[in-house]
Amino acid sequence: MNQQIRKSPDTARGMRVWPEPDRVFDLRYAAFLETVSHLRARLHRYCARMTGSALDGEDIMQEALFEAYRKIELLDDAQALRPWLFRIAHNRCIDFIRNRRTRHAAEAFYADDDVVQPVEPAGPGAGRAIERLVVHLPPKERACVLLKDVFDHSLEEIAEMVGSTPGGVKSALNRGRAKLAALPAQPAAAPPHDPELERLLDRYIALFNARDWDGVRALTSADARLQVSDCYSGLLSGSPYFVEYERSELPWRVRPGAFEGEMVLVVDRQYGEVWRQAYLVRIGATGGVIKSISDYYSCPWILEMANAEGIYPGLLAGIVSLPTSPSPPPPG
Repeated sequence: MNQQIRKSPDTARGMRVWPEPDRVFDLRYAAFLETVSHLRARLHRYCARMTGSALDGEDIMQEALFEAYRKIELLDDAQALRPWLFRIAHNRCIDFIRNRRTRHAAEAFYADDDVVQPVEPAGPGAGRAIERLVVHLPPKERACVLLKDVFDHSLEEIAEMVGSTPGGVKSALNRGRAKLAALPAQPAAAPPHDPELERLLDRYIALFNARDWDGVRALTSADARLQVSDCYSGLLSGSPYFVEYERSELPWRVRPGAFEGEMVLVVDRQYGEVWRQAYLVRIGATGGVIKSISDYYSCPWILEMANAEGIYPGLLAGIVSLPTSPSPPPPG
């Protein structure tokens, strides 16, 4: 984060500032945890819509929270914590978009739109439709439309978050709204057909459900990375990942699925006689070898977001089951 974190100009307006005693860091950390506990789902929703992926949004949110935690001693105004977290997450999203080169493609698509007349929001209830379409906007317009029309921030608040001015935000907002109004209906994306990846995932699922951990490890590279949200980020070889699944008291099974146009693994948990989808696992592979595993077991907001009515129409309530080869019966 390159922006300077500003001190509160005064306390006469009732603004709560950090105290000076020795326990200042402990107090900041406690306030940080309290704020994060209430803000995470909302922060994830913003990152997911900025990146166009609920899973990428979760990864970026984790990075943003870690960055904020490392820099918490720089924050002098307790009331600035919430917008500060949004600003860090926003900057991380912009970096992600630039790295994926989506900004250039989006801006080139609308290169001729130099002057746009003001356009009002589509009206109450349009927020979810906007969320699905903002990915087609350039990053600044995307952020301004989200923060104003979905999250209901003021122009001044948005300007501080995105590093602009209220006038610049208003202009970006008008452009973004006009482009959204002109967009055609967007069909739900289907995952690309990748026979090699499908075979690898089928093999992984069969071995995983059979608790053949040596067989599962044989499918991964020596330097495979593991990320378990809120728990672990590092080498798979140095983690107790498979041991934790072996020790699990609640029966589980893994099956293939599709989420936001990407092949994923769906972990189901058994409650009585009923199996329910619990969370997603993302597998990254190169050359028929697994290079990364991202496990989202501690992120219930991802499925809540996917299953919310109207957010992912046509995507099997967010998750699509894909056919797979026969696997051992579920534990029980």
